[in-house]
Amino acid sequence: MFEVRDLRHAYDGTDVLRIDALGAAQGEHWIVLGPSGSGKSTLLHILAGLLRPTRGEVTVAGQRLNALKPAELDRFRGRHVGIVLQQLHLVPTLTVEKNVLLAQYLAGVAQERARVRDVLGSLDLAEKSHAYPHELSHGQAQRVAVARAVVNKPALLLADEPTSNLDDLRCLQALDLLVTQARACDATLLIATHDRRITERIPKQFTLGQAT
Repeated sequence: MFEVRDLRHAYDGTDVLRIDALGAAQGEHWIVLGPSGSGKSTLLHILAGLLRPTRGEVTVAGQRLNALKPAELDRFRGRHVGIVLQQLHLVPTLTVEKNVLLAQYLAGVAQERARVRDVLGSLDLAEKSHAYPHELSHGQAQRVAVARAVVNKPALLLADEPTSNLDDLRCLQALDLLVTQARACDATLLIATHDRRITERIPKQFTLGQAT
């Protein structure tokens, strides 16, 4: 479903990410482990097409990302990749419903309010559809970010440190949320984390070394 080979990314001439080979099949769930500075977020940004690597081949859902022009990459990302970042980046002037509809608009697909309502309902957010981000709890805001990431039924769902600032109960709730939504889309799930509390729940793991 995704595959990277001979991947390198450098800042100011120093490698921050080195992976010889890594891949996952459709529907698999993986964790990328590693301390801060090991390149976990960089890897997710590369797989999402938000960052072009210094070197290497990156293939997602059968598409070589290296071959796409920026506008093509934006459309591909919107239709095939969902990503939940550490900073949720909800648009403060839009309601919950419109924040999720925005994902459809940016992907260039039809805006299906019925699909948005279904996703929000599955995340217990139906009553918050007309609320604004500042009116939400952190957990509710995180669920909106997940709704936005899965509304287009992505083939690849990425999450960057989704549990690092949560207590034990909310950590497991956030993990269950991601796993459940990935299964609903048959998406490949890749979680970048240094949070050891979730490693027992997802056995497929890849560890990045400390950047040098």
